[in-house]
Amino acid sequence: MTVQEKLGLKWLTPEYFLDKAAWEKFFKFEKDILSVWAVIILVTGVFFDTSIRTSMFYVISVLLVRRIVAGGICTSTKRLDGQNIIITGCNTGIGKETALDLSARGAKIIMACRDTKKAEKVAAFISKETGGEIDVIQMDLSSLASIREFAKQVKEKYSHIHQLINNAGIMLALKSKTEDGFDITMGTNHLGPFYLTHLLLPLLRHSEPARIINVSSLMHWSGKLDFEDFNLEKGDYNRMTAYSTSKLANIIFTRQLAKEVNGSNIQVFSLHPGSVQSEIGRNLPYPMNLLANNGNQLFFSKSTVEGAQTSVYCATEAVQDDLFYY
Repeated sequence: MTVQEKLGLKWLTPEYFLDKAAWEKFFKFEKDILSVWAVIILVTGVFFDTSIRTSMFYVISVLLVRRIVAGGICTSTKRLDGQNIIITGCNTGIGKETALDLSARGAKIIMACRDTKKAEKVAAFISKETGGEIDVIQMDLSSLASIREFAKQVKEKYSHIHQLINNAGIMLALKSKTEDGFDITMGTNHLGPFYLTHLLLPLLRHSEPARIINVSSLMHWSGKLDFEDFNLEKGDYNRMTAYSTSKLANIIFTRQLAKEVNGSNIQVFSLHPGSVQSEIGRNLPYPMNLLANNGNQLFFSKSTVEGAQTSVYCATEAVQDDLFYY
């Protein structure tokens, strides 16, 4: 595996900077943040008497940095008419943007969310924007009983499920246990999606061609998976280690799942969405939670729509490879 692949930068090629369609989407996604930078550069030029050459250098630098931070941009125009797609945790963040994009392509979106009141509002918004069908079914990934009930309802309502996008996750949660006795981070980020996938796999097999997409993170590289301490009870509890380990478990699960469905027409993917400004940082200590949720996109984070691009790519054009990681 190359360094570029390890860092989730397979998209960073010379062609990346020459793709006209990607640049058009980039300017659409970044219009607000680039406007802020334009004001900053303009004000700096006025107060510090910056030369035109220096100002142009700032402009080009900002464009290049933001373009690289934005990451790969899916330019596929593929339609998904007739597909039923389950997306977990899609009432906010990259899940919401993924649902919006795939709905616009003709797919019926099944929103699997803990907060159905919030999800219903998002469903109404997406349906208004795309004209697509949206179904909301309650599910709490930290509860095995809730997952079973969700899977039961899905099987009763749908004869086919074409894609399962395990998007939901938590980060830096305080040490606690799920109602089933699992570590809250491992239970929500790995065991929940693992169990959900297991329950829905027969329906996905029945619906081939199908896709299973697991949203992981680059942080999996610092994970430490100990099968004798899967509940992270030994030693001092580190919230970041718990998160990283759960993301490593996502990767290992994806690779093992690919072996299990080998020979079928089910493609399996895991992905790193990038550093995204979203609500996943809500458990960070103050004031870092405010920065993660509201301010850091100005410098080094993607917007949620940019963070959703890899999920959209895996749901449309991506072809499973030997790494199963995008």
